[in-house]
Amino acid sequence: MGYDAMEGDRSQHAAQIKRHRPESWPHPRLTRRRAATLIAALLALAVAGCTPSLRWMSPPAAGKPAADSPGSTVGWTACQQEAKALLPKVPANMSYECGTIQVPQDWANPGNGKTFDLALTRVRSDKQSNRVGSLVVNPGGPGASGVDLAVYLSTELPADVLSRFDIVGFDPRGVGKSDPVKCFTDADEDATFGADPDPVSQADFDATVALNRKMAQGCQAKYGDALRLFSTEQAARDMDAVRQAVGDPKITYLGYSYGTLLGATYAQLFPKNIRAMVLDGAIDPTANTIASVESQAQGFEHAYDEFASWCRDHSCPAGADPRATLTTLLTAAKTNPAPGPDGRKATGGWILTGVAESLYSQEEWPLLGQALGDLSNGNPTKIFELADAYAERDPAGHYTNMFDIFNTVECDDDNSGESIDQARALQSQWRTKYPIFGTQMALGLISCAVWPAKRDPYPTGKAAGAPPIVVIGTTNDPATPYEQTGKLAAMLGVGQVLTWQGEGHTAYPQTECIRQAVDGYLINLTVPAAGLTCPAQ
Repeated sequence: MGYDAMEGDRSQHAAQIKRHRPESWPHPRLTRRRAATLIAALLALAVAGCTPSLRWMSPPAAGKPAADSPGSTVGWTACQQEAKALLPKVPANMSYECGTIQVPQDWANPGNGKTFDLALTRVRSDKQSNRVGSLVVNPGGPGASGVDLAVYLSTELPADVLSRFDIVGFDPRGVGKSDPVKCFTDADEDATFGADPDPVSQADFDATVALNRKMAQGCQAKYGDALRLFSTEQAARDMDAVRQAVGDPKITYLGYSYGTLLGATYAQLFPKNIRAMVLDGAIDPTANTIASVESQAQGFEHAYDEFASWCRDHSCPAGADPRATLTTLLTAAKTNPAPGPDGRKATGGWILTGVAESLYSQEEWPLLGQALGDLSNGNPTKIFELADAYAERDPAGHYTNMFDIFNTVECDDDNSGESIDQARALQSQWRTKYPIFGTQMALGLISCAVWPAKRDPYPTGKAAGAPPIVVIGTTNDPATPYEQTGKLAAMLGVGQVLTWQGEGHTAYPQTECIRQAVDGYLINLTVPAAGLTCPAQ
């Protein structure tokens, strides 16, 4: 899958790793150019129940109380319980409402009467005044829940933004509560996450291909021709239906990771329907699949080196040479994987999934160091907890539909025609070039090489007629490497690059510099200065 601190010590550790939920990394069947997280820094605060240590820009503006936009057609109903299920403490000054809208299953044939239900959540501060409209948000994936993101952001967005906008999240078609795609079994998910990341023999490689093909055919058998209807372009057209349903004449949008691709697609289809758009953790839509996968392999290798350097400086349990430690663990896992508490073996696939989860945010580096140190001593408990947090696997061994829809969207979008033979050749080449992540990344090409559904690639052109769009890149982002930022901005033709010299995946609202630049743009349409670069702290 692409690459969205325990009972006593165990429960504390589980709570910490649940903070971050990256939605894709190079798993044997799901590797692409879009890896996401529900904003690591935000979840670190929201799920842990901490009070944000952010410095707000200014107090809420005075003026008229909030009111719906004219033309709003969503039948909102209170859903405070949903917020309580996600947050340890629900802010007393926030209201949470849920609604559903219907969209055509196929925007190319909207008159056939077939529809999908899209789930929406609206969050509103009781201190809101001088309302601008709705801030529509998407956390990435593809497959992460925008409904959940809106709830998390209610505790984390700056007060200035919460005082001027409703925060509206939606689960894209096939995701979460929006007619979810589910076609993978728990057993097959376990098999793919735990698979050898570098099957050397032809027989072992063929077994990896066979598992990919089995899972793809299972999706085709269940959904048939409808499998092609979950593409990014279809979802971008749904976004305009969301805009209309909440009554906004123009959309204000905040998209993270894959959400930048969703936003960029919207900008090409509906450029004159945009008020403001922030794309954080930028994806280059013009890159071919193999180039994108290689860029991500390089990004994760660099991120692990950054972790290793930090680890050496802090005498962490991963040892004096964390790269050598991990290499030794992966080698041992091929023949003698450590048994976990639930009977699973800590194979190379599970180890790398746990490692990748931790590279999305620098805050998780201490957890990774401890997990690798424990695994060196024969205890894989923490590495499994990290991996399961990433995989959205519960203690009973059940998965959400995150990776079912991830694979579906990725392959619906992918018209590049990569082959099984290419995956095999790159596995050999990248084994040396990217020693930790290369082979796993190469194997990720197999999933779409065997995908049976018709493809629906997204457009890659200018957003002619759109206002300036802010495109944010993080210099040490492993999942969406920084060089993609300028390429996305250039493709759109109206992109304004904002740089954060930080670690991890996505930037807003992690530092005052980033917050000020983005908030000023969202609220007042003040575009950040050309070339603005924000320091890590």
